[in-house]
Amino acid sequence: MTGMLLTGNAAVARGARLARVDYVPAFPITPQTEIIEALAGWIDSGEMPGRLVTLESEHAMLTAAGAAAATGVRVFTATSSQGLLYAMEMLYTVAGWRAPFVLANVSRGLATPITLEPDHNDILAARDCGFLQIHCATCQEVLDNLPIAYRVAEDPRVRLPVIVNLDGFYLSFTREPVVLPEPREVDAFLPPFQPRDIRFRASQPESQAVAVLGGGPYSYFRYETHLAARNGLQVYAEAGAEWGERFGRVYDALELYRSEDAEICFVMIGSFATKAMAAVDALRTAGRRVGLVRPRLLRPFPEEALRRALAGKRAVAVVDQNLSFGFGGVLQGELC
Repeated sequence: MTGMLLTGNAAVARGARLARVDYVPAFPITPQTEIIEALAGWIDSGEMPGRLVTLESEHAMLTAAGAAAATGVRVFTATSSQGLLYAMEMLYTVAGWRAPFVLANVSRGLATPITLEPDHNDILAARDCGFLQIHCATCQEVLDNLPIAYRVAEDPRVRLPVIVNLDGFYLSFTREPVVLPEPREVDAFLPPFQPRDIRFRASQPESQAVAVLGGGPYSYFRYETHLAARNGLQVYAEAGAEWGERFGRVYDALELYRSEDAEICFVMIGSFATKAMAAVDALRTAGRRVGLVRPRLLRPFPEEALRRALAGKRAVAVVDQNLSFGFGGVLQGELC
């Protein structure tokens, strides 16, 4: 293993390279463009096999990603903020195709007004589309969760696309110490993508198309997708535990920080949770029994794990980096 100082964007690119992605459909948007620039440089120099294609929009980018993944190609792409919203129609479509690939989203506030701060309204607007969501707080977590995300997405029990989310600017452009696993070790963890029985041959015709269904069959397919997403809880737990066995860093649906004996718990997602850890330490020094519960998985929603983690607490303080207008904080509403 090798240690490096990497930004969050560089960690995403390194994680995608370690996952040996074959195809990168791309469209630039701040603050994720560095991810695509790094992958383009490696592919252009011959350091990384694969193909990167710049499309005309995020909508086209997601269409290309889903189509390629449906044919058995390991696909990676990235976006941010307004770009994720521009692709929103296709997020629902490719999840309905059950096309497994990984999308990195670098959260940035939405217009209007304009900000470069990382609120979470972009990623939380996509929580019902069928993509699973992994929320990262550090550059190390970003890198590690790229291969883990492919393990989850491509598992036959899931077969759904996954978003790996990180905060823009505060994490995307912040250098932190990151341990890089050896490529051969990641290969042992993440074998080549084995697509389900896809046969595009005249001798063995296979129909893959969008059908217009009545309400009954439509509901059946939607519920099957729901069950597959719920399977992601178990598959992520297995993949996170195996990653821990191989590399010493275990990933669960929740990160618990000094919460076991806490009377009061913060609940939040994203990189600002590292600030919450410092606040917990300061409050503990002052004699307050405070802890932090941070969901890594937001879809599928780790309801039972949250119930166990927060059982018996006197109070729970949810810190939301988002606002559902007319309702309030999205994470707080989900937790309630």
